[in-house]
Amino acid sequence: MGFEMGKFQKADADNPPLDRRRADEVLEPNRPIWGLEEIGKVLGLSVNKCRELAKDPRVPIYKPEGSGRHFAYKSELVAWLRAAKI
Repeated sequence: MGFEMGKFQKADADNPPLDRRRADEVLEPNRPIWGLEEIGKVLGLSVNKCRELAKDPRVPIYKPEGSGRHFAYKSELVAWLRAAKI
């Protein structure tokens, strides 16, 4: 009952490294993304553009009342981005 190193190497070569962001998405897919900088990374947009978009109620970027930080869910952002023309 041994293992074949080649199989594990091939599987690792086919997948990107499991970094903190990817691990979080795999382990907690519905975890919110906090901060305009992180939201911007998901959308490929600047912080200023995300701040502008957050003012539009159709865009799924939220800011809890009394909080200074925005948050969003990646699945909602991706769906919005596919349908939006920005």
